[in-house]
Amino acid sequence: MFSLHVYEERRSRLKALMPDKSLAIISAAHEVIRNRDAEYPFRQSSDFWYLTGFTEPDAVLVIGPGHPDRLFVRPKNPDQEVWTGRRLGPEHVKTHLGIDEGFPIEALDSELGRLLADVAWVEYPFYCQRSSEIVDRTIRPKAGNSRRQDLLSHRVDLSRHLHQARLIKSPEEVDAMREAGRISALGHVAAMQACEPGMTEDQLASVVEHCFRMEGSAAVAYQTIVGGGDNACILHYIDRNDRLHSGDLVLIDAGCEIQGYAGDITRTFPVNGSFTGAQADLYDLVLSAQAEAIQAMVVGKSIKLFHEAAIRRLTEGLIELKIIEGPLEAALDDKRYLPYYMHGTGHFLGLDVHDVGAYEDSGQPIELAEGMVITCEPGIYISKLAGAPATYRGVGIRIEDDVLITKRGPDILTSQVPKERADIEALMRG
Repeated sequence: MFSLHVYEERRSRLKALMPDKSLAIISAAHEVIRNRDAEYPFRQSSDFWYLTGFTEPDAVLVIGPGHPDRLFVRPKNPDQEVWTGRRLGPEHVKTHLGIDEGFPIEALDSELGRLLADVAWVEYPFYCQRSSEIVDRTIRPKAGNSRRQDLLSHRVDLSRHLHQARLIKSPEEVDAMREAGRISALGHVAAMQACEPGMTEDQLASVVEHCFRMEGSAAVAYQTIVGGGDNACILHYIDRNDRLHSGDLVLIDAGCEIQGYAGDITRTFPVNGSFTGAQADLYDLVLSAQAEAIQAMVVGKSIKLFHEAAIRRLTEGLIELKIIEGPLEAALDDKRYLPYYMHGTGHFLGLDVHDVGAYEDSGQPIELAEGMVITCEPGIYISKLAGAPATYRGVGIRIEDDVLITKRGPDILTSQVPKERADIEALMRG
């Protein structure tokens, strides 16, 4: 958790964007049953976490201009806490979280009913089912009343302001993401050092995740992807059932979380420690595409430019390797690269691995701004069923790093894991 003033400032900035006589309602996440009486590992709602730093389930934040900040939480319950862990309780909300007033969650409906008597405008994240349910439950019983009917017509998506605020990372957030990048990189290095033919994909994933835990990360940012050979051509391959074979490449897409902030790295390397000639040709092409894309990640430039730079370089290389036909401009116009490169070159990164924030404004691509963190992840995927020359089939390659946009130029947060072929092979030789 950051210093309390960080969360206080975030709430204050959000309230400053709200009109008078308005109220914002933001719900925490709810525990989800996995099977029978076992829950999935709990992960807090990112918007709620951003505004409170509080990681317990079943809480609700209520804020508004001219109102004290209120947090509704589960009450202390010693009998229940023996089974499920300690609770903060409403009496400790102010001292531990810096939020003005704490209430038991059971008081939410009655308190909201009282507060809404003087409110003309309600904001909440429309995507959040629990926040939506709370608003509907509070307003609709009295919707026949003309003022309540007016409230139904003045419900606004809080995400429009909140997600733009989350897009630009503060120094505290950058520090957390730099640490997430460092630990994520160590996990990939450990995998390169441990990899050998005959291991299963899942065993290699366990090496990565063990390193995350040992370095102080409590969770993965997303389900670890480890795909050997042709499995690397499945972008979100999570089965991890197959064995790794000498002569194949293996692709690992994995990142850890630090204080909720995600690392997101992909590296591709030879299972036996040595690239073949065809693998090297494709790998160097992807690496050069990433280098050209990163050069375009500059403050004030269109967010489209780095993707376009990667596509142009990949298309050039695919023509040179006779995988697709030229000439270059015609190949770009016809999108002949699409069978082998079908995704974007990057996405926002933060509390969500595919983080919030608008890529367009009024239909036009936004410009890169200082404080954004964006992945850069070009790739080539040539499955065994592809129409490419046989020597290239069954190969999937992606190289991904996390890039902080700064006035000094792109700052790669994940540079501690090698990506030059010679460096990878040297690391794997020990």
